[in-house]
Amino acid sequence: MIAAGFDAPGGPDVLRMEELPVPVPGAGEVLIRVAFAGVNRPDVIQRQGFYPAPAGASPIPGLEIAGEVAAMGGGVPPNAAGQRVCALVTGGGYAEYCLARYDHCLPVPEGMSLAEAAALPETLFTVWHNVFERGWACEGETLLVHGGTSGIGTMAIKLAKLFDMTVIVTCGSEGKCDAARVIGADHAINYKAEDFVARVKDITGGTGVQLVLDMVSGDYVPRNLACLAEDGRHVTIAVLGGMKAEINMAQIMSRRLTLTGSTLRARPDAFKAAVCEEILRNVWPMVEQGRLRPVMDLSFPLSQAAAAHARMEAGDHIGKIVLETGL
Repeated sequence: MIAAGFDAPGGPDVLRMEELPVPVPGAGEVLIRVAFAGVNRPDVIQRQGFYPAPAGASPIPGLEIAGEVAAMGGGVPPNAAGQRVCALVTGGGYAEYCLARYDHCLPVPEGMSLAEAAALPETLFTVWHNVFERGWACEGETLLVHGGTSGIGTMAIKLAKLFDMTVIVTCGSEGKCDAARVIGADHAINYKAEDFVARVKDITGGTGVQLVLDMVSGDYVPRNLACLAEDGRHVTIAVLGGMKAEINMAQIMSRRLTLTGSTLRARPDAFKAAVCEEILRNVWPMVEQGRLRPVMDLSFPLSQAAAAHARMEAGDHIGKIVLETGL
């Protein structure tokens, strides 16, 4: 099979095509003939040398795929053969074939393209777990999301609106703010032109938001906390702005704030299977009904993985970038 890998960390140009043996599924695994693979920020960080694959995972980038089940390991139901599925994987997605645990797969409904399906798992698992399970999001609450037109941001908008939340996002340009509002955000703040803390207070009548989904960290954290209402929750899923933050713990105590966060890739298989089951039960009916679809940016051939990474790093994308294998 053909896969996109790299020999040493570096810029997008280090990605190159290589020929590798087709992997063999073990117990509980399926081999997926990959049609499309999603491109995500963790892939970029891995290529840069800062996010190595967990022990036992494929070193090939790619955390989400969609395609057809081509082979099965022991313990997988016989009717899985030939199924169209999308899957969350720990690596190996940038290839013509990829292994996935069957309990980390979701069925692709009729009427949904495999390109769209490949753009769902990483962001959907991340947003569902962090906003709804860790962040305890409830109907009628207000959510602040940074990076409103990113893959995570666009999924957070769409999922939160399906659960009757008010969504405020920050973006880096007026054009992206306009795009976020079209996607469904109730309010979009150009953080380069306005103080997002002041705007959030204005939008909420001084109350603040119940939940912040933070991908920046660093010096954004104290500003995020200033945006929270009493008993508010702050969930960190990335540290693009720095791993350290200085906060006033007296403020945490007096306003009863909750700070949490998570990573997904290295979590145990059983945990991911449980999240998959939660999504299948609570969210997948909306996918089957056509009410939830990812926001799609551009599709690149697998051979142009470097160009896909360059687009993501440039920050011009709105929604999800995917790679097409041609199979």
